[in-house]
Amino acid sequence: MDKLRVVLLFGGRSSEHSISCATAGGVLGAIDRSRFEVIPVGITRDGAYMLESDDPARFALDPAHLPEVVDNGTRVRWPESATSRELTVTDAAGERSLGDVDVVFPILHGRFGEDGTIQGLLELVGLPYVGNGVLASAIGMDKHVTKTVLEGAGIAVAPWVSVTRRSWEQDRELWERRARGLGLPVFVKPARAGSSVGVTKVADWTALDAALDVAFAEDRTALIESAIHGREIECAVLEGRDGAPARVSVAGEVVVTGREFYDFEAKYLDAPGVELICPADLGDGELFELQRIARHAFEAIGAEGLARVDVFLGDEGFVVNEINTMPGFTPISMFPTCWLNSGLSYPELITELIEVGHARGVR
Repeated sequence: MDKLRVVLLFGGRSSEHSISCATAGGVLGAIDRSRFEVIPVGITRDGAYMLESDDPARFALDPAHLPEVVDNGTRVRWPESATSRELTVTDAAGERSLGDVDVVFPILHGRFGEDGTIQGLLELVGLPYVGNGVLASAIGMDKHVTKTVLEGAGIAVAPWVSVTRRSWEQDRELWERRARGLGLPVFVKPARAGSSVGVTKVADWTALDAALDVAFAEDRTALIESAIHGREIECAVLEGRDGAPARVSVAGEVVVTGREFYDFEAKYLDAPGVELICPADLGDGELFELQRIARHAFEAIGAEGLARVDVFLGDEGFVVNEINTMPGFTPISMFPTCWLNSGLSYPELITELIEVGHARGVR
């Protein structure tokens, strides 16, 4: 059987650049080389496409030195139209072909990659790709839109207020009154960012301005969201094969013991004060309901390929926090961990995602 030629696309212009690189390292180390030929393409923080190293160690997640894509002089060019799938590279020796691409695996987190932009580029040049399409990616990236869509589908979400910097400055009294209506504590978040970047827990209204400044540094719109008291539960979703319903993993739980919340340092830099438990201790009825909600959320945004659905379990039942259309995908991240505890190994998960994306073909 001929190998599929897979472009592994990572890095990017978002604040989650290094996490994307770390995911690439994990995938490079685990992908089935008997089935796939890999072309690693890194995107610099300036948006340039580089032919990168195929060495997983190059992208190890070291807290002292986070991995990064830099301009190495070997620039990759996409096909100029949908009539070709040939990838080329230009360096000091000139231009050469990397061959025809079968499928692209965009493991990009955050804006300019997870938000529908790279998906749109790939559709314009007619390349099949792994994961969610333009619309679902755009919906999932924007927390305000996600909540609006999920609420419209009858799925419980935390109460929130969305505000732009301009609106806050023009009518601060109005927006502060709306925010105070949520009660304390609240979380202030950028509308379009992930990995807890730009997120602040506010327990006193005097800290609201500073929290908004942090969020506005990431995006022009911020969410002020009620804190939900309950267990923090996550589960992973995969697109069903041949028209079958989406598959949902067992649940994992984030137990915060010594931090304000599950922040960037705890997620990726092994900071203390957080414990990840998988499978989570849920009754059969609770797990069934969680999986039903996760599948419903996946379908509500028109998701394809994969997603992670994050919820809170409190006295009133499950409340969806967010849906992540390209979740953290390092070997120790919750998404692959949930599938590992559901009987699907990390290499098998990678194969599943690539095969589904390739079989779907050009959208």
